[in-house]
Amino acid sequence: MNKQLEFHGGNKMAIIPMAIFIAFCIAFFVIYKVFEMDALAMGGLIGLIIGSFLSKNWKEYWDAVITGVSSPMNAVLIMILIVVGIFTALMAKSGVAQGFVWLGNSIGLSGGVFTAFTFAATCIIATATGTSIGTLFSAFPILYPSGILLGANPALLAGAILSGAIFGDNLAPVSDTTIASAATQAYKNKEGNADIGGVVASRFKYAVTAAGVAFVLYLIFGGGGTVGEGAGDILQQYMNPKGLIMLMPVAILLYVAIRTREIFTAITCGIVSGTIIGLLFGIISVQDIMYVEDGVLSGFIYTGLRNMVGLVVFSISLFGIIGVLNASGTMDRIIDAIVNSKLAQTAAGAEICIAIGIMLSSLSLGSASGPAIIMFGPIANQVGKTVNLHPYRRANLLDGFASTIPVLVPFISAFIFIVVIVIQGLQAEYAFIETISPITIAFSTYHPMVLFAVLGFSVATGWGREYEGPTGEAVKEQPKSEKI
Repeated sequence: MNKQLEFHGGNKMAIIPMAIFIAFCIAFFVIYKVFEMDALAMGGLIGLIIGSFLSKNWKEYWDAVITGVSSPMNAVLIMILIVVGIFTALMAKSGVAQGFVWLGNSIGLSGGVFTAFTFAATCIIATATGTSIGTLFSAFPILYPSGILLGANPALLAGAILSGAIFGDNLAPVSDTTIASAATQAYKNKEGNADIGGVVASRFKYAVTAAGVAFVLYLIFGGGGTVGEGAGDILQQYMNPKGLIMLMPVAILLYVAIRTREIFTAITCGIVSGTIIGLLFGIISVQDIMYVEDGVLSGFIYTGLRNMVGLVVFSISLFGIIGVLNASGTMDRIIDAIVNSKLAQTAAGAEICIAIGIMLSSLSLGSASGPAIIMFGPIANQVGKTVNLHPYRRANLLDGFASTIPVLVPFISAFIFIVVIVIQGLQAEYAFIETISPITIAFSTYHPMVLFAVLGFSVATGWGREYEGPTGEAVKEQPKSEKI
């Protein structure tokens, strides 16, 4: 048996780095409204440094940190994030949102129909770009002012945009939450982690079912506002039908990811096809790919890499903390406590443990889904393995439940804060935009509510539950040798 890492004051002190990290998350996300992964990474690194002073053996402590950082799970996660960053930067440059603005204006939508259209459009935009926060900042300035003037209910219009952003964050193969949920769930009967293509294909039914219900709700209740003058002028500023052409590389990426189950191959196909299509149709120029001017490097390749640096450093610091928890035996004790609880003795009970654990983790991090999945994912991995849940199922529960209640808690959710901040910024430009309270925004964001109900139904009834077969394949029945 390996010697455990020891701390002054007992091994319970091993949780100090994690506690400091969570305290920084609450301070930055909830109190100071700093929504930067670099800041969270700094909090994790400070926690590690302070924790070293509590360790009885500094060399063993930092060896444990390095072991955590160098884990295959973290290596896969970091490499995928880096490659994905280039694709998301390409999509941001291509103006997909402007394509949907042109489409909505051409059809002549208004009222609840415009609200429902906005939800559908932001779902596709977020799925294409893989970023919920980026979708909020790109969609609100375009769709929100014009939607209000076209008779949409302001609160429900805001909720529709946020709902669409969360849908894409949950489903997109290039989303950090999708990547983290897959990368943290390992197979029990073979080498490797859940592949992103398989995860996306298996979670499609949950996400689309919830989105379908939310779409109907926005269609029915999303109107009731006053139609005003000026909507066409606002839309006109941001219309570009060519943006819709860039859905082609997204479709290619999705097809390759689901068909081959190789995310690096899929992303490479997406980047190459997106670059070629963008150049052919004049959506991007050669200079947009990469160029140097006055000693400054720019272009979507460099921008994509740079945009992922904060999340990569965050992952490094968090896996370093997990390394300390593993070396001290703390992680094993946490997992054993959950696994040996009465609730976790059945598949449904283990799923409830995963659901509660990821939601509490997300809430403790200001509803930051990606970081919460990276933090709780290794625990869910072990809990799910004990009842032989397939890695796809574990990944879907992690990402799915992280995208539900935590998103909606006012005064804690980073997403609600961002919506409020964006609306306040638009008020300075448009006099007709009124203030909406965080609570109203939360109750107007239908998709996370419906997704919670869909996933709750899935856990209660076993809909979509799959187990891991002898060679890692997904099977409907739990293997007899694995039954408790």
